[in-house]
Amino acid sequence: MSIYELKPRFQALLRPLVVRLRASGATANQVTLIACAISVALGLWLFFARPAAAAFALVPMWMLIRMAFNAIDGMLAREHNQQSRLGAFLNELTDVISDAALYLPFALVAPFSPFWVGTVIVLAGLSEFAGALGPTVGASRRYDGPLGKSDRAFVFGVLGLYVALGWPMPQPLSWLMPLLAAGVAWTIANRVRRALAEPASPQAKP
Repeated sequence: MSIYELKPRFQALLRPLVVRLRASGATANQVTLIACAISVALGLWLFFARPAAAAFALVPMWMLIRMAFNAIDGMLAREHNQQSRLGAFLNELTDVISDAALYLPFALVAPFSPFWVGTVIVLAGLSEFAGALGPTVGASRRYDGPLGKSDRAFVFGVLGLYVALGWPMPQPLSWLMPLLAAGVAWTIANRVRRALAEPASPQAKP
C-alpha cells in the first residue's frame, strides 16, 4: 500500500485548475521546472542559511504544494496533448533533484546522522531509477512502495513540522534515517521484482 494509490482522487480535485492553466497557455514542462526550482531553492536555503528551526515548517507546506505541481504537470501532458520526449526526461530527473534538495537540510538536525541522510538521498534516487527502468524490460513504470516518492514526502513533511514546532528530538530518533533507508531499499527490491514479474511487452528492447 502506498500514498501514490490515492493519486486519482487528488487529480480529480485538481482537474478544473488544470483546465484553466491550459487555457492560459501553461505547459507541463514549465510546471515541472518551476516545481524543481522552488524545491532546490528551499532545500539549499535551509541547508546553507541555517535559519531558525521554525523555517522547517516550509517543508511540509511545500511538499503538499509540490504534490499538486507533480499531478498538474502529468495531467497537462496526458490530458492536453503535451507529452514529449523532453518532458519524460524532466519528469524523472527533476523529481530526483528535488527530493535530494529537500532531504538535505535534515543532515543538520540532531540526532540524525549526515551519513544516513545521504544514504536515504542516494537510495531515493535509485528507487526512481529502478521504477523508470521498468519499460526497458517490457514492464510498466513502477511506483511500488512502501516508500515511494509520495510516501517519502509525507514522512519528511511530518518530520519538518516536528522540527519546526521545536519538540524534543530524543536520541532514539537517530534510528529513523536508517529505518527510512531500509524502507527505500525494500521499495527498490519491490519495483525490480514486480517489473520482472510483469509479462514482457513485445516492444521491449533486449
